[in-house]
Amino acid sequence: MKVLQINIFGNLSTGRIAVDIYRTLHDNGHDGMVAFSRNTISDDVPHFQFGSTLSVVTDGVMTRITDRAGFFSIKATKRLIEKIKDYNPDIVHIHNLHGYYINIDILFNYLKESGKPVVWTLHDCWSFTGHCCNFESMQCEKWKTICKNCNLKHSYPSSFILDNSTNNFIVKKRLFTSLDKMILVTPSVWLKDLVNESYMNKYPVEIIRNGVDLDVFRPTYGNWIKNHGLERKKIVLGVAGTWSKTKGLNDMIKLAEILPDDYQVVVVGVSKKQHNKMPKNVLAIERTYDSKELAEIYTAAFVFVNPSYEDNFPNVNIEALACGTPVITYETGGGPEIITDEIGSVVNRGEVNAIANEILKLNVDSEKCTTIAQEFDRKKCYLRYLDVYKSLMN
Repeated sequence: MKVLQINIFGNLSTGRIAVDIYRTLHDNGHDGMVAFSRNTISDDVPHFQFGSTLSVVTDGVMTRITDRAGFFSIKATKRLIEKIKDYNPDIVHIHNLHGYYINIDILFNYLKESGKPVVWTLHDCWSFTGHCCNFESMQCEKWKTICKNCNLKHSYPSSFILDNSTNNFIVKKRLFTSLDKMILVTPSVWLKDLVNESYMNKYPVEIIRNGVDLDVFRPTYGNWIKNHGLERKKIVLGVAGTWSKTKGLNDMIKLAEILPDDYQVVVVGVSKKQHNKMPKNVLAIERTYDSKELAEIYTAAFVFVNPSYEDNFPNVNIEALACGTPVITYETGGGPEIITDEIGSVVNRGEVNAIANEILKLNVDSEKCTTIAQEFDRKKCYLRYLDVYKSLMN
């Protein structure tokens, strides 16, 4: 098989999933290529980078004015289509299409005309809304009928002026339901259930969990605790690629105020601006791109807390478990689907006192955490994509 994947990033975020899927293809005797717009990608991965910094900036500016995310980047998308024709894959595998880098009208008209089978991994809800990527914090249900008067207009992909959510919804529905051969993939039951309530319910949906590199994320011991003078503290850890209000940064700060002095709240992934504003009772660390260092921090923690108000299937939960650290998470998205009393707990969103109570009574065997994490070995998880590709070709 020849599979061409399309994603906004190379090695970053969902790009890591695309890279791992390519390596799974390669290790099993198949060919693949990753087409992406931003970031870099590993040298061993056949790739095609399309678009430019200028086209991304232009797309972003126009989106902020018009609220038409996914309808610019015309030249970049035409370059991508020429590459698809040249490579001639058996399967086109789509990941995130938002991010100011692609024109969905041009892309889906080509996919319809070419008749190529498509796999689309949904990492959020953007594909079936008129604007937002996640509506959970607003408890919005307009997407079930038609989006209008969007309450999340200023959220990513933000629009400062117009609300085009109704027209976006209509056009996206037409485009995204126009293909004859497509299978959707979600990493959580939560997202699959939403898809089945949306206009995309005509397509079959497979659940393939996000995998992690268990060669990296495993109990890892070093000098991190000593270097930060935390030998007598129980570390309460939070990790995010980008901390925001919906990621629960304010709740981590509140948690630090509630817990006794023998606990230390640590947040990894803050920006420089957030770092400078953090209270003294919270240890704030800017984003690390060193996975082994992150594994050491996970291992050092007494408990991992995920206070996100919006999420799909957070890899950070699995990474923490793989390092032997129990997880306390809000009842958000697909996060609770793998958490049992043996490895952590689930609390209602916004109930910081409930998180504190769960931490104070926590009694979990770290070996149970690492055992559960074995189910999410990326080498095993992404093998399922081969079955999806084959079923679609047949």
